[in-house]
Amino acid sequence: MPIVDPRTGTPMGQNEPAKPGAKLPGPSKGQTDESQYIVEVDVSNFQQVVLEGSMQVPVLLDSWAPWCEPCKSLMPVLEKLAREYQGAFVLAKLNIEDNQQIAAQLGIRSVPDVKIIIQGQLYDQFQGALPEGQIREWLGQYIDAPAASGENIEEQAQAALESGDTATAKTLYQQLLAENPEHYDYHIELAGVLAAEEDSAQATEILDALPPEHRDSPKAKGVRARMEFAAEAWSHEQITALGERDDSEARYQRALRAVADGRYDEGLEGLLDVMKRDRSYGEDAARKTLLRAFDVLGNDHPLTVTYRRKLFTLLY
Repeated sequence: MPIVDPRTGTPMGQNEPAKPGAKLPGPSKGQTDESQYIVEVDVSNFQQVVLEGSMQVPVLLDSWAPWCEPCKSLMPVLEKLAREYQGAFVLAKLNIEDNQQIAAQLGIRSVPDVKIIIQGQLYDQFQGALPEGQIREWLGQYIDAPAASGENIEEQAQAALESGDTATAKTLYQQLLAENPEHYDYHIELAGVLAAEEDSAQATEILDALPPEHRDSPKAKGVRARMEFAAEAWSHEQITALGERDDSEARYQRALRAVADGRYDEGLEGLLDVMKRDRSYGEDAARKTLLRAFDVLGNDHPLTVTYRRKLFTLLY
């Protein structure tokens, strides 16, 4: 099937993207059925949806493959943006394994491959699973973002969690999951909220049910480790009952509680302080816990880099 620009009749292949100076707004936001703006494309509808359709509304063509791990993390982000933009663009999803002829004609060499097509022309493209913020910035060059209506639900959930309002955070993440059941980061965030509520059984159940690539992700491992720290740490009530106590045990337990709650900066600083004051406490418990926290955060995390340096300076 030839894939051609509907205006010129010329084949669409590996041409250089057009770089227009003007941003093109999407259509009026009257669409509510997401099947109108999130569409699986193949040989039967590619010309209609992608090329002819782009004469009316910009099309984001996401080329992916079932074996591609980055594709699995990128697609939920693109779907989320498509829902948020409510018809300002169409997300067309092309499985290159099932549509190798189309992929060849488009010059797809690796996936994920995302192209934006407006009025039959390829305007821009990127490869790889970019962060959501970077995709928003890229998309904003060509399509007007929907009007902001205050904090989005994710921001509200995060703010509630940071303020200690786990009930609100849980409700909001459950709402996000109802709308985006395959956005696995929301599953992990909900597990984190449940862990904060000390409901480790349900949190573990959610994490165990994730696909392997998400179940073993650093973020999921972090939630599991926080539950392990929480099992070791004193309860919030016990921490409060410490009052003005300033001995090594009190300092260590406050730091361990902070790590268990995900307040890593505070917790790591507290553990380092215990080492400075009383290296022998708990058979070097503070240093050992610092090393476990580094494993949770990962070697490249800024806090790991900072506190490894501080630990090295203290030891040597």
